[in-house]
Amino acid sequence: MSDTGLDIESRSDPAEGLERVDPEIVRAVDAALEAGRLEEADNLVADLHAGELADLLEELSSEDRVRLLMQLRDHLDPEVLAHLDEGVREDAFEVLDTTEVAAAITELETDDAVDVIEDLAEEDRQEVLDQLSPADRAILEEALSYPEDSAGRLMQREIVTVPPEWTVGDAVDYMRARASQLPRDFYDIFVVDGERRPVGVIPLSRLAKNRRPALIGDILHPDFVPIGLETDQEDVALKFHQYGLISAPVVDGEGRLVGVITADDVVQVIQDEAEEDLMRLGGVTGDDLYGDVITTTRARFSWLFVNLGTAIVASIVIGFFDAAIDQIVALAILMPIVASMGGNAGTQAMTVAVRALAMKELTVTNAGRVLGKEVVVAFINGLLFAALTAAVAWFWFGDPALGAIIAAAMILNLLIAGLAGVLIPLGLDRIGIDPAVASSVVLTTVTDVVGFLSFLGLAAWVLL
Repeated sequence: MSDTGLDIESRSDPAEGLERVDPEIVRAVDAALEAGRLEEADNLVADLHAGELADLLEELSSEDRVRLLMQLRDHLDPEVLAHLDEGVREDAFEVLDTTEVAAAITELETDDAVDVIEDLAEEDRQEVLDQLSPADRAILEEALSYPEDSAGRLMQREIVTVPPEWTVGDAVDYMRARASQLPRDFYDIFVVDGERRPVGVIPLSRLAKNRRPALIGDILHPDFVPIGLETDQEDVALKFHQYGLISAPVVDGEGRLVGVITADDVVQVIQDEAEEDLMRLGGVTGDDLYGDVITTTRARFSWLFVNLGTAIVASIVIGFFDAAIDQIVALAILMPIVASMGGNAGTQAMTVAVRALAMKELTVTNAGRVLGKEVVVAFINGLLFAALTAAVAWFWFGDPALGAIIAAAMILNLLIAGLAGVLIPLGLDRIGIDPAVASSVVLTTVTDVVGFLSFLGLAAWVLL
């Protein structure tokens, strides 16, 4: 029980952990900060896990966040920096000086240290690096030399290796003698030859089940999945998914072991990639939630400007049929239905295609089958909604011809939407453009133009 009377221990229920951090604690901390009771706020967060404290900081306003960080700076758990969102981490960097950041980095494992230091401004980054020991600085500078979002950035340098001629007893004694130098958490021991090339892997569970005299070379798993230094993190996540990995060795161009990637890193990659794709589909950036007004406005303006251009294109198509609309007011009432249905149907197909491309499930080999399926689904839905909208239009305006026209336009637009929903992401991916970024804008233009053109064109031809 804290000094404030709030039971911090109550949030240890696993089910409550799904809520990031107890809302009661957030409200209590927020109230304490607003009232200037900094010690009370400090007591409230004293027992929080580093991840929970990071979540709490993200829920506070920028001003309260800075107040709490100022109060905690002398005893802030370095792990909190590793858990913070990039946008919120910038607030922490404004509070902590480079000496404090350097001290925190030395207590983090190398993969977390890289994640933190890469978000610093170039000048501050170099100042932090200069304050590290030569060995730590060399490790981080090497990591930063690899492409962003690559295995070289993601991997942990602390790793346990043993030669195949050792016994289980030798390995256990080695680890006990060097306990302070081992990774904080690890799951596999990698067996390497004289040139540090991996020849197998031994899970800790297998090591524990064998007697001390057993040879490492006799109990190792010869099958393992090495990952290259420059492998993209999405491909790393795919390998973990395909092979059900807990950890995987990272090797350089000559096959020498240089690090390890563990499942907790991959979970973060999956979350980051999913968030990035979701945000890009909406035309916003990943740190949009924590950005200031000017930055957020600037980031959203570009895509809104592109959308304005596509809307003008659709309006130009409508303008070609202004005479028909003047004579038949029903056209103006009904035409948004066709475009809207096409847009939604296309978005469904596009979302499936973008996800499948990201997961490497949509390839040249199966693209024809996937496209054929989407066409059939679009045609069936087109027929069903054509009958429904035709009946509505006929009943509404008493004109069976108008019902037939909107039915034909509905079928045509849903067919095009199904095709475009798959072909647009495929085409953008083929020419090197991220389909999550550009697909929605292109698809909206296609379905709007086809929807307006088919409905108004048919109406002008048949009714006038």
